Amino acid sequence: MKKFTSFLLTIMMIPLLFVIQQAIAKEWSEAQVLKKTIGETIELTEPSINIPISMTDRNGKVFAEEYIEWRQPLPLEAIPVFLQQLFLTSEDQGFYEHRGYDVAAIARAFAVNAMSDDMSQGASTITQQVVRMRFLTTEKTYERKFKELLYAAELEKQSTKSDIFEMYLNEMFFGNQVYGIGAAATYYFNRPLDELSPAEMAFIAAIPNNPSKYDPLRHFDQTKKRQELLLSVLSVNGLITEQESEMWKQEEITLDVKAKANEYNMYSSYVLAELEELIGYSEGFTAAIEAATTRSERQTLVETLKKRTAEVIAGGIQIETALDPAKQKHDETSLTSLLKTKDLQAAAVIIDHTKKEIVSIYGGKDFRKGDFNRAYQAVRQPGSAIKPLLVYAPYLEGGPYKESTPIDSSNICIGSYCPTNIGGYTYGMTTVKEAFRHSHNTAAVRLFRKVGIKEAFDHLKVFRFKYISDEDFTYPAALGGFHRGVTPLELASAYSSFVDGMYAAPHAIRAVKDRDGNTLYEWKEEPVKVWSATTVSTIRNLLEDVVLNGTGKGIRYTTSYTGAKTGTTDHYKDLWVAGMNDQYTTAVWIGYDKPASIQRLSNQKLHLRIFNELLDRP
Repeated sequence: MKKFTSFLLTIMMIPLLFVIQQAIAKEWSEAQVLKKTIGETIELTEPSINIPISMTDRNGKVFAEEYIEWRQPLPLEAIPVFLQQLFLTSEDQGFYEHRGYDVAAIARAFAVNAMSDDMSQGASTITQQVVRMRFLTTEKTYERKFKELLYAAELEKQSTKSDIFEMYLNEMFFGNQVYGIGAAATYYFNRPLDELSPAEMAFIAAIPNNPSKYDPLRHFDQTKKRQELLLSVLSVNGLITEQESEMWKQEEITLDVKAKANEYNMYSSYVLAELEELIGYSEGFTAAIEAATTRSERQTLVETLKKRTAEVIAGGIQIETALDPAKQKHDETSLTSLLKTKDLQAAAVIIDHTKKEIVSIYGGKDFRKGDFNRAYQAVRQPGSAIKPLLVYAPYLEGGPYKESTPIDSSNICIGSYCPTNIGGYTYGMTTVKEAFRHSHNTAAVRLFRKVGIKEAFDHLKVFRFKYISDEDFTYPAALGGFHRGVTPLELASAYSSFVDGMYAAPHAIRAVKDRDGNTLYEWKEEPVKVWSATTVSTIRNLLEDVVLNGTGKGIRYTTSYTGAKTGTTDHYKDLWVAGMNDQYTTAVWIGYDKPASIQRLSNQKLHLRIFNELLDRP
């Protein structure tokens, strides 16, 4: 009976065995196809990784950092041998012998997982872990595991062991958005890796095994226990002595978590905007955009430039700037304290004459990172502050004229356009100096007509005012009546030409370097002569007279020279002051984001008081 039963069971198993055989054949066939496909198509290219960028001030101190993930990749030779041995011993002792995977370890893990009906037992080599970090998900399935083995084998073919180990040490996750052993050192101890003690190195090496469980900020004791385990492993394997192991276990671990540098957001937000301009200038985008003949072509180039800038930023850069931190702090504090009226705003840019660099930027009261930066984004009509650039300097260039040259300030109409003077006053014959001192509108329009609209605007081309167009080629422009206007940055930059008659756009960025310190970009514009020496001398005298006797009375005269020009738009919606002293050139705007009259503040000379602060040395 037993024999019959066994025979019957055998007969019944034949169909089942056939099904199993077919399934195995199918799986084997698919595996071979997958292996062939991966072998033919796999491209182990560098992954897209966002490396932090940093900004340094003129003293070389980091004042701002931008990053999603904190990374500081290091070459293998810069990583202490102690740490290398620690990871090799605890993670993959056969790393330098296997071809990417360890068959014996896989068999052991498979047996354990089969018995426990889960995927808890791992058998990943360092190469497999690199593959998982770079190319695959962490999902625990046999299909993914098989792909991992094939990728690991391919990675071993395409890379050296040293390269793979370097990838591993630089791309491990250490919790809290920190990647790589070098970044872990600076993040958790605020010191470079080579300055850590063996105990501290072993402590951070404990984290990647389970970054959540061994997060030192939340589970310090758990991290410490694993650190001690790792030191014991090194001792057992003869890489350190028992005495060293016990000594380092007893060493007190004190974290010094890195605080993200986040100072002077008004300045740093502009630096990022200038970075795009610098890349555009250096790589030919700016010239191509200016030469574009259609709106569509121009827009495509602009978008390409933005993508290129994002690529450069993602690669990790160090931006050296001209920021004067003491000046920036002084200006932010002083201006904010003066803007007591609710919703009143101001913006300013300060340029140091020494190298014609932007040393300070005021983007607005209560400025927060990512806010609208009025210093370079607020486009407002400049009022009479444009007169020295568009009217008087071009007029003097067509000379010979001087401060005492007679000029008619009586009423004028050009067609239907009949400008009036401030307060409705009427004047007769005056001099250039008197008309400039009291900002006579009628005289400015006469001079503008004498120069010629096109000729006058030709003098502005070198300054590259972004928002001035052919629509502005009208007589009201002589008084700052533009369709859109200018920014404080543009006006201050143009006024810097009155320092010595030369012009090169002032910049905040001195150099952009990669993480190895190699210079990627720097401004190489050569200054061009804009005004003759006679014109510069006369304009400077006129600006000084405004401070001493004209609409700028109230501006402090604290250096051997101070000169300025004020500007007011219709109904007192905007107040401007632009000018300079011996060290700085600046332009300040005051108003509401939603234009409204601020005549009361004009009478209180708030704009002059702010201008005083901007010309102060901290």
